[in-house]
Amino acid sequence: MINLKGIKKIYANGDIQVAALGGVDLHVGSSEFVAIMGPSGSGKSTMMNILGCLDTPTEGEYYLDGTDVAKASGDDLAVIRNRKIGFVFQGFNLLARTTAVENVELPMLYAGMGGKERRARAITALESVGLGDRIHHRPKELSGGQQQRVAIARALVTNPSIILADEPTGNLDSRSSEEVMAIFQRLHASGNTIIIVTHESEIAQFTERIVRFRDGHIEADEKVINPRMAQAQVLEKGAAK
Repeated sequence: MINLKGIKKIYANGDIQVAALGGVDLHVGSSEFVAIMGPSGSGKSTMMNILGCLDTPTEGEYYLDGTDVAKASGDDLAVIRNRKIGFVFQGFNLLARTTAVENVELPMLYAGMGGKERRARAITALESVGLGDRIHHRPKELSGGQQQRVAIARALVTNPSIILADEPTGNLDSRSSEEVMAIFQRLHASGNTIIIVTHESEIAQFTERIVRFRDGHIEADEKVINPRMAQAQVLEKGAAK
């Protein structure tokens, strides 16, 4: 699914070069559920940007589904992002004046999908995260946890190869965080490949593998022996929380 070989990312600051990533090798197989952790400046956010094809490495190879995307053009990266990657962000990134169903339709709109199919798939995605009765609500009419579930539905709607979540529970209370992690665990059980960046150790324990970054390198790559199981009733009948 994902194969990184010798990935380096170097930023120039005048005459000074700063290595955000110093030669990273990483393999993530199909259907894995992985957490990326590390302190500020460790390189984890740079790694997430490269994994999501939002940035390209200075050196190294990045194979996604067998295709080397490390040297792809900007246009090619945009196509890859739309077809293969679903994004979930800490800040939700929803359009404020647009309903939940219209927010979820956006990736399909960019892909040129017809309106009838877009609407049907968006509704199905919202139902799958327990928001079947909130499809016409705007973000300000939804709780933080509900807004994040809209964002997850938007990430899912194109059936991407991988879902990348950047601090997906960072703006949520503990109950909403558990609801979101319950959804991710269910998606993982259904065969989705999920990678999350988090600074919260308790959130990482919901995954099956933790990759820890420090100073631009992987310092530990460990299996979670007994992942925490999220307990949430939010998926039943679109219950509002």
